[in-house]
Amino acid sequence: MQSSKINKKILIGAIQKNIKMALEEDIGKVDLSAQLINPKLTVIAYVKSKESALISGILWFNSTFHTLDPKIKIKWLIKEGQIVKKNQRLCEVYGNARSILSGERVALNFLQTLSATSTATYHYVKAISGLHAKIFDTRKTIPGLRIAQKYAVIIGGGNNQRIGLYDQILIKENHIKSSNKMDDLLPLALKYAKNKNIQIEVERLDQLKEAIGLGFRNILLDNFDIKALKKAVLLNKGRALLEASGNITLKNVKKIALTGVDRISLGSLTKNIKAVDLSMKIETFKSL
Repeated sequence: MQSSKINKKILIGAIQKNIKMALEEDIGKVDLSAQLINPKLTVIAYVKSKESALISGILWFNSTFHTLDPKIKIKWLIKEGQIVKKNQRLCEVYGNARSILSGERVALNFLQTLSATSTATYHYVKAISGLHAKIFDTRKTIPGLRIAQKYAVIIGGGNNQRIGLYDQILIKENHIKSSNKMDDLLPLALKYAKNKNIQIEVERLDQLKEAIGLGFRNILLDNFDIKALKKAVLLNKGRALLEASGNITLKNVKKIALTGVDRISLGSLTKNIKAVDLSMKIETFKSL
């Protein structure tokens, strides 16, 4: 399913930061409930999915338990990016009962949230399979989970529009309104972006025509309907990369792709998700 990659150093850093914050948030200084369990008890637990989904977030799941207890062993029965069925067993976790119970909720939270994003992405990618347009995400992510969710989009077969404000420039409506005129923006953007990508958002066909004339070669068409998108593609004549965004659903995404746009970006991939229903059960146990 993978279509692109996030820098490995950035990814590892994000995982470590996510896990540290989540464990501190959930456990604090001590897991009071875990104190009820025999400290020498060893268990075997398993995770299953209660619904069909495309799974992602294994790195976060593993890191949660290994941060708490490096001796915990995890045996995955599926691969990252695999589609699973309802009631399918995903993995088995072996180790100290206290450690496993302390990490259970955090590990599942990451796995169910990232799997939700990758599953949503998969359905959109599948809906326009074979067509020219590609599915992209946006910056409308859960605070603190930007890298994690963008990683999940990649696992679902989608693409990352940009990671944040620091790696690419997107000149949006409010940037244009805050400037004297659109003419000033490209020279300024080239000054600050250097070799980085520059994109501008337009809301009307006359703005698109102006942006093309000014030399913009990456243009986001905000809330254009099907008729306007078709006109935009004809007006563009292949000069700029065109990205459709706004009011896109599974019901209309194929029609949008058929207009001839190059990219389709959706905030819903990361902000309107419903967590995949996962559960962990202890299967066997023994005291050492």
